[in-house]
Amino acid sequence: MKSKLAGRKPGVSLGSLLQLSIITTFIFLGFVTLLVPGAHISAAPAGSSANGQGNPVMAPDFELTDLSGKKIALADYKGKVLFLNFWATWCPPCREEIPDFIEAYKENKDKGLEILGVSLDTKSKDFVIAFVEKYKINYPVVLESKSKTQRLIDDYEPGQFIPTTIIIDKQGRVRHKQVGLMNKATLLKYFRQYASEPS
Repeated sequence: MKSKLAGRKPGVSLGSLLQLSIITTFIFLGFVTLLVPGAHISAAPAGSSANGQGNPVMAPDFELTDLSGKKIALADYKGKVLFLNFWATWCPPCREEIPDFIEAYKENKDKGLEILGVSLDTKSKDFVIAFVEKYKINYPVVLESKSKTQRLIDDYEPGQFIPTTIIIDKQGRVRHKQVGLMNKATLLKYFRQYASEPS
């Protein structure tokens, strides 16, 4: 890194300014580029719907371990509405939506609302645990190995940007994918819609 920078004149290049402008625009729209080494995933427009509500597909099975060491499987959420949230600690819109997720989960957990945070961080487990504790995140968060994370990305196709939230209904079917920040009102709208349906 130092050798590449050596000899450069101080200042910011036009290319850097353009790149910064693009990144700023993405953040303003509520999502940032997903930077996961080796993750070959396609871009998805903000607010897109996965598969369409009229043609739901069964959610791919998974077996994960949360930050506390508890095993989590898709089967554990049968009869509940699961919000599978792909996020990272470095992502501004991810951090912005966390308080709404915390409130919604606290108020509706007993009614069948479930949230599972899938951290895409490349930092250590201890770092993510400290972040979770700092923000008082009350729903399960997983930080898996690179191979397991990649498999989850391949199976659920969150797209090129985070945060991305995939909603799985009480029958274990993928019903909606939202790319970009999801606020409390939007989360509760989908939860109430799918919670009212038969298991």
